[in-house]
Amino acid sequence: MRGFFGMGAQEISKGANLGSLVRTTHAFGGQFFFTVGTRLDLEGVRASDTSDAFDHLPFYDFKGIDDMMLPKGCQLVGIELTPDAIELPSFRHPTRAAYILGPEMGSISPAMLERCDHVIKIPMKFCVNVGVAGALVLYDRLLSLGRFADRPVTAGGPIEGMPEPLWMARRVSRTGN
Repeated sequence: MRGFFGMGAQEISKGANLGSLVRTTHAFGGQFFFTVGTRLDLEGVRASDTSDAFDHLPFYDFKGIDDMMLPKGCQLVGIELTPDAIELPSFRHPTRAAYILGPEMGSISPAMLERCDHVIKIPMKFCVNVGVAGALVLYDRLLSLGRFADRPVTAGGPIEGMPEPLWMARRVSRTGN
């Protein structure tokens, strides 16, 4: 999969939820993780981070929105149930993205929503745990930007493998043949 992504949370208050988000980001191949306005004991978070993601991913702890710095060209994607948010199955993920979730018993702040390039929502009846929401978004990113065989029309797995990428079909031999 081309590009990069990171996951973040604003004002998250439960260490286990943060550990779950960091572990999920690590599992899906994220390149960084960040928090904004969070006051947690990071050692307590490590108890739920069974993949030791904190040892393998850069972690940024920003005091506030104005302190947030994302890589150049990275688009901030808010994950929030707002009336005008794009439904996740209809969203084209940016190649370079940072996803942000709000706190457990609240929403992304209006100031953070203003900073977002996109706001997406998971189409469901009510909010789910922040760890579950993060996993659903990253799984959707993997499905939509990853390289997988097409789904068959009938139940079951694909019958044929993946076609050869176009760039391989056009590869020219270095020997001139």
